[in-house]
Amino acid sequence: MRGLRVRRSATAGAQGRATEPPEVGCVVGLEDVHVRLGERDVLRGVTTELRERRIGIVGANGSGKSTLARLLNGLVLPTRGSVRVDGLDTRRSGAQVRRRVGFVFSDPDAQIVMPTVAEDVAYSLRRSEHDRPARDRLVADWLARHGLDGHADHPAHLLSGGQKQLLALTSVLVSGPRLVVADEPTTLLDLRNTRRVAALLAEIPQQVVLVSHDLDLMAGYDRVLVVDEGQVVADDEPAPAIAYYRRLLDDRP
Repeated sequence: MRGLRVRRSATAGAQGRATEPPEVGCVVGLEDVHVRLGERDVLRGVTTELRERRIGIVGANGSGKSTLARLLNGLVLPTRGSVRVDGLDTRRSGAQVRRRVGFVFSDPDAQIVMPTVAEDVAYSLRRSEHDRPARDRLVADWLARHGLDGHADHPAHLLSGGQKQLLALTSVLVSGPRLVVADEPTTLLDLRNTRRVAALLAEIPQQVVLVSHDLDLMAGYDRVLVVDEGQVVADDEPAPAIAYYRRLLDDRP
């Protein structure tokens, strides 16, 4: 089966020259990116630029899609090639990149680090210039926005799965990233909480890159990348990209 034409290629930002970022979000450039983990080539020759407000990434288990997502804020570094966020190389400027790019894991327990709900959100502000009263006001405001204000002093580990994922998102958003990368954030959630998290990702002003098996979540997105066997095999608007992905799965034994 022929793939859709991969229509975005690396430009100035991916090659290290200054690239003007969009008003909200980042320009992420990947140039001939390869990732090898152990004896396995997880990604091979990925070259593209990400600048749209809403971008989806889909692929079968083991396709390399989560590795691609983790490249975007330096959680994974390329074995070969380069990844740049607004011209900053993730290998050399990891801390600066992570201030721009927040990351949400599929399992919120992997990133909830403090005992109580309010403390976990406040932890994200530990390097901010706000004094303690200002930080407390910010934390209270963000918890109220996401329906967690009644749980501020509760142990974080006693929250429901949906509440934990909302807490993880809140702790990312409070630090003010320009781009939020969410790697299968609804995988462990029931339908009600999946809708809550999806609605939050849809309404936030930040640029979003979403990795998900739930194809319906990407219906209104600007762009969807299909990853298969370590390569971006399709890159288009949601309808044709998802249709290609479905055909790809149907053709598998």
